[in-house]
Amino acid sequence: MKNILIALIFFAYCGSFSQETVVSELQITGLKRTKESFIRKLVKVKPGSTYDSLRVATDIERLKRLPGVANAEVVVKQNQDSGYQITYAIEENFTIIPGLSIATDNNGEFAYRVSLFEFNLFGRNQIFGGFYQRDVFDSYGGYWEAPYLFTNKFGIGINYKNLVSQEPIFLENNNTINYKFDTRAFELNFLYEFDFHNRAEVGVNISKEEYDFIEGNLPAEIPTRLSANKIAYRGEYEYNDIDIDYQYVSGFRSLLDFRFVTGGEGLLDDFFIGRNDFEYFRRIGKRGNWANRLRLAYASNDDTPFAPFAVDNQLNIRGAGNTIDRGTAAIVLNTEYRHTLYEKGWFVVQSNVFVDTGTWRNPGGELVELVDGSTLRFYPGAGIRLIHKRIFNAVFRLDYGYGIGNDATNGITFGIGQYF
Repeated sequence: MKNILIALIFFAYCGSFSQETVVSELQITGLKRTKESFIRKLVKVKPGSTYDSLRVATDIERLKRLPGVANAEVVVKQNQDSGYQITYAIEENFTIIPGLSIATDNNGEFAYRVSLFEFNLFGRNQIFGGFYQRDVFDSYGGYWEAPYLFTNKFGIGINYKNLVSQEPIFLENNNTINYKFDTRAFELNFLYEFDFHNRAEVGVNISKEEYDFIEGNLPAEIPTRLSANKIAYRGEYEYNDIDIDYQYVSGFRSLLDFRFVTGGEGLLDDFFIGRNDFEYFRRIGKRGNWANRLRLAYASNDDTPFAPFAVDNQLNIRGAGNTIDRGTAAIVLNTEYRHTLYEKGWFVVQSNVFVDTGTWRNPGGELVELVDGSTLRFYPGAGIRLIHKRIFNAVFRLDYGYGIGNDATNGITFGIGQYF
């Protein structure tokens, strides 16, 4: 009898304990355009599941990474029946975003790119949109990406681009020739999220590339026209441990992108290309943010002058100019300190000081060029940001970079979104 009584007390205790840890209700508030069914599909906390504070915190960070979400908070209440009532309070972003970038093209004239994207299509945080670009020639492209189309882990992305531009090709003895570069490419990707921190993409890119000589002192061994029908098999792996609080970012992120390109020959022969971005962010006091990006890049087609990596204002070195050099391997470090000068309601004014520096392996060169200082570029500078906290990626930036060293330049870089 005594053993039976002890067992009953034990099971009663376990039952009361389990009731104390059960999520009795999950509420989601603040939604206007985003579908509640999408949010419930995405989050890991479910009614009837065991309460786990770490899982709740992970849900909040997951929601804050969505393009359609400006901020998310949680309220936890314990009911009289010892269950937990959880409320996810969401503040939505405005997500129909026009874009504009302005630069000087490789013909010394005015170049621009306009775009329009919806980052919360159908209320399910799908990305849909396109762009038009004038950079000596006309270009355009369109995108659709649905990361959670099939499940809360598995999605798809499709894009098409017709890019036409004047591309400088850098040869020995400071000889530069210009080609018209025309590529038409269709790409299909499958996206999979392993867990909160790890995700991957695999896909295929089918393209037709053409180079047509425009001007310059063309060596006899370089043809006036090149073309190739290429198929690239690509992969991407991301580790993301980033915490976002409006304009402030903290944590670490690593993004690896690699491609095996087939179908070419001669100067456009098959090759491997890989790039890894390591990003580290740290909050400094109440208003400061230290941001860093280390980019390592390598391509196996080291002998061709049609090198894949460019030194460019918009890509890696602010103030350097528009496609001023090319390389077949690169090490680039961007570091900057961002400081909030003014913040009221949805509006933020943020300043920054930065250093952009990098080295490249020249076409036909050796990997030692990455560390011997012969290709080093060093550009400190400063800038300003105007930020709307409730419009996705609404960061209007203006940076001025000043080069130090031989043949250094200086200039202004304008764009939308943080530089990295």
